Amino acid sequence: MKLRLYAALAAGAVMLAAPVAGSAHFILMQPKSALEENQLGDPQKLGPCGGTTANAGTPTGVVTEVAGGALLHVHVKETIYHPGHFRIALSVLDRAELPADPEDVTKDGPNGKPISVSGKIDPNPKAPVLVDGLWEHHERKPAEEFETDVKIPNINCDHCSLQVIQFMENHGINTDGRFTYHHCADLKITANPKMPIESGWPGQVKAKGKPKKKT
Repeated sequence: MKLRLYAALAAGAVMLAAPVAGSAHFILMQPKSALEENQLGDPQKLGPCGGTTANAGTPTGVVTEVAGGALLHVHVKETIYHPGHFRIALSVLDRAELPADPEDVTKDGPNGKPISVSGKIDPNPKAPVLVDGLWEHHERKPAEEFETDVKIPNINCDHCSLQVIQFMENHGINTDGRFTYHHCADLKITANPKMPIESGWPGQVKAKGKPKKKT
């Protein structure tokens, strides 16, 4: 009887310790997501901007207008907790410009499949990444919300994509997205004429100075 009880307790401990694949979710609340999201934020597994292999998602058609060089408010809600961090990036001409998901370190899980330990964070991110290592958290808080203001480059872009991703630690591998969940928002950025164009971004041309008058 005692042996059966110990075995049951041990099995329960393993179940509690084991990560649940596909358990973490978040909603991109602001700016408006490029895909329709349900109450959990799904579909969001497939990179670079959400959906899944089985469900590409339904576009919202919403394009948020932003002034170049201004701050854009980003607001997410974690509907199901998981430890990890977020990253924000921007594509200008094509979503193919968006970076690969964070490089991960893994360990073997009880079923032989990998479990994430950590995701690489760039302490000095460069375009197309705007912010990395954002909202690192390792404490369970139901329906926690995160907000920040992100500096938008002073560029012109009729149809950019702001990508917000969450890398999940201590997480089983997903068929889509591995250890990362994804959302994007479509933006239209109009450069501030009083500021120089940031020509390091794709498709940008420096403003030409006025020609000098002949003497």
